Amino acid sequence: MPYLFTSESVSEGHPDKVADQISDSLLDHFLAFDNQSKVACETLVTTGLTVLSGEVKTQSYVDVQQVARDVINKIGYTKGEYQFDGNSCGVISAIHEQSPDINQGVVRASEEEQGAGDQGMMFGYATNETENFMPLALDLSHMLLKELSKIRRENTDINYLRPDAKSQVTIEYSDDNKPVRIDAIVVSTQHDDFGPEAEMLEKIKKDIKEILIPRVIAQLKPEIAALFNDSIKYHINPTGKFVIGGPHGDTGLTGRKIIVDTYGGKGAHGGGAFSGKDPSKVDRSAAYATRHIAKNLVAAGVADEILVQVSYAIGVAEPMGIFVNTYGSAKVDLNDGQIAKKITELFDMKPSALIKRLKLMNPIYSETAAYGHMGRTPEVKTVEFNTPGGNSKMEVETFTWEKLDYVDQVKAAFGL
Repeated sequence: MPYLFTSESVSEGHPDKVADQISDSLLDHFLAFDNQSKVACETLVTTGLTVLSGEVKTQSYVDVQQVARDVINKIGYTKGEYQFDGNSCGVISAIHEQSPDINQGVVRASEEEQGAGDQGMMFGYATNETENFMPLALDLSHMLLKELSKIRRENTDINYLRPDAKSQVTIEYSDDNKPVRIDAIVVSTQHDDFGPEAEMLEKIKKDIKEILIPRVIAQLKPEIAALFNDSIKYHINPTGKFVIGGPHGDTGLTGRKIIVDTYGGKGAHGGGAFSGKDPSKVDRSAAYATRHIAKNLVAAGVADEILVQVSYAIGVAEPMGIFVNTYGSAKVDLNDGQIAKKITELFDMKPSALIKRLKLMNPIYSETAAYGHMGRTPEVKTVEFNTPGGNSKMEVETFTWEKLDYVDQVKAAFGL
């Protein structure tokens, strides 16, 4: 029987995402000047206030208040009427040094024996229903908001947009798990107060349907664009008015959008957030590594979709185990346990090994903090960071866990 599946996304101006971006920008600045920094930064944003907290062990000095203000301004909170802007909000830092009890479990005499920064389980997922091996509902939700952000920054076709926004896409799937049509789209966007409520809502609905949606469809492959139809149920600013938003409308905290950050509810999630954590924290690095494994296995044709779990004990290098679920979609004559065993032979999942494999000691994290950590495009770029003590300029590779660089090895191992 056909079924519906829904995923949501939030914009870079959503209060939780503001917090994530500040935390990851702090992490990048620490890593840029000392790539051995151990960082766990948490951020809270609310009306007129940003609070920075967490644990850091580093040889570098970073003006954390200025970093936070720069991020807030870049997102678009630059006006006093938002009740939260980068130039005037208070910024309080309560960052202190990392616990030596944790540090002794991570740092070892032999780099290869580096222990996991915490216990827990991490999941990676991939599906062949999209070109980037991501669930379609989440992919479309992200696209809607990325395009809405472009429109806001252009300030031409639609000139009343504010930074906060959310989207949601519901897709009907057939019995054989193929997307058939889009059933519903939700878009809630913060906006200026530019008239009577009914007139504002009518204008926003018209602009979303006639400007945003066509711009998104134009970017899609024909088979995905064909899922858009005249019977889609649109819910646009369903409360009727969305002037008060951002951290003034709702307090934001680092790590509250872990499903938006990963797979939109498909697959599974171990519960650990990513932003503000250096790669010794396996909550982050192992989630990237399992995504890398899942994506390469699906791309190689091992299965149509695959979920990979890895688990760790704090201070222990070897993972507790690898679990695989192919949801009955495997294309090889092996059960899921046998596929998991082959993964352990192909991919070294010790923290030090996966950190090296994915080049995670670099300042590459700010870009991950909005519109998803997975399904993004790897890119080699030059980045520059400035602090009161100097500047750092380097070439880095972003989203390395999205590279299809193990496909040939996977095919050889599985006889494909």
